[in-house]
Amino acid sequence: PRLGAKTFEQAAGFLRINDGKNALDASTVHPEAYPLVKKILTDTGRDIRSLIGDTATLRALDPKRYTDEIFGVPTVQDILRELEKPGRDPRPEFRTAEFKDGVERLSDLKPGMRLEGVVTNVTGFGAFVDIGVHQYGLLHISELADKFVKDAHDVVAAGDVVTVRVMEVDEKRKRIGLSMKSPSSASGADDRKVTREHNGRSDRTARPEKGRRSGKGAGLQQTGPQNTAMADALRGLIGD
Repeated sequence: PRLGAKTFEQAAGFLRINDGKNALDASTVHPEAYPLVKKILTDTGRDIRSLIGDTATLRALDPKRYTDEIFGVPTVQDILRELEKPGRDPRPEFRTAEFKDGVERLSDLKPGMRLEGVVTNVTGFGAFVDIGVHQYGLLHISELADKFVKDAHDVVAAGDVVTVRVMEVDEKRKRIGLSMKSPSSASGADDRKVTREHNGRSDRTARPEKGRRSGKGAGLQQTGPQNTAMADALRGLIGD
């Protein structure tokens, strides 16, 4: 099959010819950008083979100087980086989660375990994490960070490698509760919860409940005479 002009244009940046006549053919610089590189060579007074790999010279160049209607600053920066390290892989480093040895089933999980996992899905209420036990764990939005999180997407994304702590395991229901909070933060929250519960019990025992009867006739309003001496004195004044 024939390689058309448009197909070549799209593929040229990925083709590399080692030991070719033009040193740029062994790089990922697209042939359409060769004139731009030639301008750089003219400005620096260098030849292509001596310029490639010269970090100091390349980093001293101003990318804006070489922009035009075709090449913007980001593209020029990519070209300079390629000249600095020809053959580099422009993709970021790909990292996978390292599942803990011996932890392969739900029964292997214990509360407090710190494990590495990968986020598989992010929802409005948190995220699901694969920790290598063939059952995704739930990282609730309230357990994503020590601070308040409004949107889980602000903290994690699908594919992120994260370190989590096992909070609870329910084998019967096949549920795993995870947390990314620091241990001190989680402990502090538990302490506050216990304190609130304790204070609640103390308050209830200190104050009688509204309308509660403590004895015969309790809760009924007394209508008998009150402060009789004062009433008699007032009647006397009125009578005078």
